[in-house]
Amino acid sequence: MRHLLARGAAALALALAAALAFAQDYPARPVKIVVPFAAGGPADVYARFLAQRLQESLGQPFVVDNRPGGGAILGTEIAAKSPPDGYTLLLMSNTHTVNESLIPNRPYQLMRDFVPVAPINYSDLVLVVNPDVKAATLGEFIALAKASPGKLNYASSGPGTPYHMAGELFKSMAGVDIVHVPYKESSAARTAVIAGQVEMMIDAVTTMSPQAAAGKVRALGTTGKARSAVMASTPTIAEAGVPGYEATIWLGVIAPKGTPPAVVARLNAEIAKIAARPDVKADWAKQGAVAMTMSPDEFGKFLAEDIVKWEKVVKLSGAKPDQ
Repeated sequence: MRHLLARGAAALALALAAALAFAQDYPARPVKIVVPFAAGGPADVYARFLAQRLQESLGQPFVVDNRPGGGAILGTEIAAKSPPDGYTLLLMSNTHTVNESLIPNRPYQLMRDFVPVAPINYSDLVLVVNPDVKAATLGEFIALAKASPGKLNYASSGPGTPYHMAGELFKSMAGVDIVHVPYKESSAARTAVIAGQVEMMIDAVTTMSPQAAAGKVRALGTTGKARSAVMASTPTIAEAGVPGYEATIWLGVIAPKGTPPAVVARLNAEIAKIAARPDVKADWAKQGAVAMTMSPDEFGKFLAEDIVKWEKVVKLSGAKPDQ
């Protein structure tokens, strides 16, 4: 028995040493970051930001691979089926935690087929309307919507995205009937509201605040608990007429199940270092984004809790994957 225990301990020690050596040598070749969203949106922007800085710190290219489609299902499935060797990562958002309840027939399960690596950041959203809409305040917009049920439209980048769920939550809590118009990508949805093809959109502050500042859209309310630092003159939706309303968009990195823990730990540490840099924090603050830092275990708990949170919102709003 002692001999067997000794052999087992030796084998474990060798395995741990091999894993440590692998992590120290990682990455030895380019790493792919699958982004299951189209170019130009927050996920793509911050994936490229992160890729550049990981390349600088780890000495190998980190290549962004945009695979949009199916409300993030297409790219996520590609990542789930990739070798769990640390050379394929997935840039995720709360679209993924929403999809766990909104789209039950997925070819993967988030908590079964992936391991958490690290969060990146979060930002508030902002409800905007085309300037031709006859509403200068959120209260006036709600009154307009109630006077014409089913006549106004709102754009999103597809079912399950933060923009869609924020819109459905707004409809439910404000008691209005506004028709969801899903687009294949956030840039198309953004263009539609600017062009007046749809009346309203709830979009990330990081991408829509410049459009509001330029007068291309009218901002009626932000979605955080407090006013956004980059849109301080715009009230929150909660204070402007829908008490208790809150929604955000957050981003993170996960990897296929079976990715070596030592590699996950190294990536987590490197991403945390990037998020903690004063210049990065300052740059993100100007855009309305706030850094998030968690261990892989903490991030895993965060994901599990977010799945439960959005399951309740899906049930409350009655949102469907084809609406």
